[in-house]
Amino acid sequence: MHDTDFLGNHFLIAMPKLADPNFFHTVTYLCEHNPEGALGIVINRPLQLTLREILRHMDLEPATEAIGDQPVYLGGPVQQERGFVLHRPLGDWEATLPVSEEIGVTSSRDILTAIAAGQGPEQSLIALGYAGWGAGQLEQELAANAWLSGPADQRIVFDLPHEQRWEAAAARLGVDLNLLSGEAGHA
Repeated sequence: MHDTDFLGNHFLIAMPKLADPNFFHTVTYLCEHNPEGALGIVINRPLQLTLREILRHMDLEPATEAIGDQPVYLGGPVQQERGFVLHRPLGDWEATLPVSEEIGVTSSRDILTAIAAGQGPEQSLIALGYAGWGAGQLEQELAANAWLSGPADQRIVFDLPHEQRWEAAAARLGVDLNLLSGEAGHA
């Protein structure tokens, strides 16, 4: 594979027939994809949890109600006790994996401390856990048509309500998932 074949900063859109409960009707934002494997954050699975509850466990208090009321997402089935912040702009945090020139994923406490104080990145999505694939595993799943993939759109990640992200990510590729599901009109 050439570097251009890797799908960092892409969406993985679960095909309607993908039955794995971890990924049913999900959109995963791929943060890293290389010969060793891939790492992504599911962006449309909110938990019954707010940022306020996460901050309490860290002995932090949100500066405003709106900060505390932010939803927390289930980022994937791996390390669900660990927090990840998908954000833009990149900024300068202790543990950030740059995904694009604008977007990064950070797992260090400093970004949550800044978000709590109202001084965090302009846009963020907080998740517990991540989706991970070993070497060659994602390529096999793509070949088996488990996923649609295409360039990510930060507006879908940060601006759209979570319940619209799956269909919007596919529509960006010109795909109507309702037509693929065999259940048109019952979405």
